[in-house]
Amino acid sequence: MDRAQKEKVVEELGQIFESSGVVVVSHYEGLTVAEMQDLRARARDAGGSVRVAKNRLAKIALEGTPAASIADYLTGMTVLTYSEDPVAAAKVVEDFAKTNKKFEVIGGAMGGSALDRAGVEAVSKLPSREELIASIAGCIGAPASNIAGAIGAPASNIASILSTIEERGEAA
Repeated sequence: MDRAQKEKVVEELGQIFESSGVVVVSHYEGLTVAEMQDLRARARDAGGSVRVAKNRLAKIALEGTPAASIADYLTGMTVLTYSEDPVAAAKVVEDFAKTNKKFEVIGGAMGGSALDRAGVEAVSKLPSREELIASIAGCIGAPASNIAGAIGAPASNIASILSTIEERGEAA
């Protein structure tokens, strides 16, 4: 790899560290190509990505970014899993680690906060962005439907009273 290629990789990694909601660092020593492809597919389905990069280049890219605190995690055979959604990459990595003992989660960064192994696990248990949006929409919509029901109730009551009077008048 020549200098121009290395500069390009450092620039790409810098953009990843700047724009991602979460970056998770893991060791993948001993994984097969099929297992790595499975990890990449899971990450892609969740809206994230997986990147293997040289630790030295990743450390250079980390300088001056909010995620600079994870430089100590970059030792050995590391893989970076990242996503814009602060929960997606952590969920993918935790699920993959449960099914594959060769895959070891080391830590990560969420914004400017460094996450240790327990921190990544805690983030993975949070609801995703879509789940939060659905929950908020439900909370916002419930009072509106209650108000609509309360406004419509008197008109419905009047209609049923008139219907009852009309039925009694026809019966008499």
